[in-house]
Amino acid sequence: MKTMKHEIKITVFIFTAVLALALSIWGPEALAKYQDKGTLNKIHAETVEAAGAGYRYKLNANEKLYILSRCLNSGTPSANEQNAITQLEDSYAFVANYRSPSEKEITDEQIYETCNDAMEVLKELGILPREVKTVVPSSYEATLYSAIDVLEPRNNIAVWKLSLSNSQVNADKGNRLMDAYIGAEDGKIYEFYARTSLLWENIDTDAVIEAWSGYMGLGNPEPYESDNPLLETTPYFKKYVFQGMGEERTIVTVGFYEGINELFLKIS
Repeated sequence: MKTMKHEIKITVFIFTAVLALALSIWGPEALAKYQDKGTLNKIHAETVEAAGAGYRYKLNANEKLYILSRCLNSGTPSANEQNAITQLEDSYAFVANYRSPSEKEITDEQIYETCNDAMEVLKELGILPREVKTVVPSSYEATLYSAIDVLEPRNNIAVWKLSLSNSQVNADKGNRLMDAYIGAEDGKIYEFYARTSLLWENIDTDAVIEAWSGYMGLGNPEPYESDNPLLETTPYFKKYVFQGMGEERTIVTVGFYEGINELFLKIS
C-alpha cells in the first residue's frame, strides 16, 4: 500500500513538472496569439498627451528677469522673426508676437486693467508715487513680445509692452506712465518709466528696490559697485544685482531724469 502511494506521488510530481515546463515554453506564445486576436485588425482608442506636451521647465522669478533683461538689451524689439536674427546678442531674441495670447496669458483687452492693478500694488508698496495716473486704451499702445533664449527655446517669457501713444505729442505727460513691461502670465511690472513731481532727493532707492524685489519674489539684492560714471545718461541712479541664471546676474537700476522728472526702474 505504501509503495502504491509512493508511486502515485511520484507520478503526480512528474506530471506537474512536465506541465510547468510545457507552459513555460509554449504558454507565452499561446497567450500572445490569444491577445493578438483581440487587438489585430481592430481600431482602439487611447488617451495620450498632445504632441509637444509633457515635461516643461518652469522658470523662477530670477530666471525670468534675467532672460528678459538679456533680450531687452539685445537691441530694438523686432516686428518679425526674420528681422530679429540681426539683433541677436549671445543668442537672445526679443520678438513682437502677433499670435493670439494663450489661455494662460493676459489678453489685449485685459492688459490695461492688469497694468492699473499692478500700478496700484506698486503705489501701496511705495515704489510708484500715488500721483501717477491710470492707463487707458485710448492713450496707450500695447504689444505682446516673446523674450527667448535661442539656444534653449524652452527658456522664454512673454511680456506686454505698454507705451504712451506717439499720437499724444501735445498731451500733458505729467504724472503719466511712459513705458512698462508687464509679464503676460503673472501680470507683474518688470520695468517702468513714469513722470512724477518727485525730485531725486525724495527717492529712497534702497526702499524702492527692497519693496520691488519682494513684489517680484527675487530675494535680496546686492549693491552694484562700479567706478564708471558713464553707466547712465543721468547722474541720478543706483544699481543693484540679483541672481540670474546659473552663475549669471541681473542688474536693476533705479534712476531719475532731471528736468522731465522721470523715475525709472530698468533691468540690464
